[in-house]
Amino acid sequence: MWTVPNLLTALRLLVVPFLGAVLLTDGDTAGGQWTALALFGGASVTDAADGWLARRWRQCSDFGALVDPIADKALIATALVCLSILDVIPWWATVVILAREVTVTVLRLTVLRHGVIPASRGGKVKTITQTALIGLALAAPGWTAALMALVLVTVLWTVVTGVDYGAKAAALARAAGSPLPPLRNALPALDPAAQQGGAGASSRLSS
Repeated sequence: MWTVPNLLTALRLLVVPFLGAVLLTDGDTAGGQWTALALFGGASVTDAADGWLARRWRQCSDFGALVDPIADKALIATALVCLSILDVIPWWATVVILAREVTVTVLRLTVLRHGVIPASRGGKVKTITQTALIGLALAAPGWTAALMALVLVTVLWTVVTGVDYGAKAAALARAAGSPLPPLRNALPALDPAAQQGGAGASSRLSS
């Protein structure tokens, strides 16, 4: 299990509490902001590297398929919440983005028994815009025209890709001959066979 791609994924997950601690304790200082930017930037680089290495070295795994999106969302969510606490990013933007991520995660669990929806270009662009937003907020904190524009673009694209994912999930459920089941019925679908199928389709999903 401990291949290089999986180690990078695990490292990104371990960075999350340190990022939160730096922002909450020193996020209002220049030193704390630059430290947080370095942590976030390094973690974001591992996000690009682990998927590329997993495909190139044929080291796709159930661990990567499961933990990689969790690490991505934990990193983004922690940064957004802390920046909203610091009044750098407005709370309404953070709430909309996190609500979309929670909804998509629920849908992923719900349709897992029917199949895996592969990563889309829209999902990858969504991750890029969110990463750029957090990077700009850390590098140049303060409500500027550039930050306002990036907040609006990020929120809009996040919502659009969420609606698209919902439509694909509904289509997948219809193709399988059953409506979307309640979430409580979707949780048991996380069995080894289902995970293996997910890993085979894409070891690193960006939804």
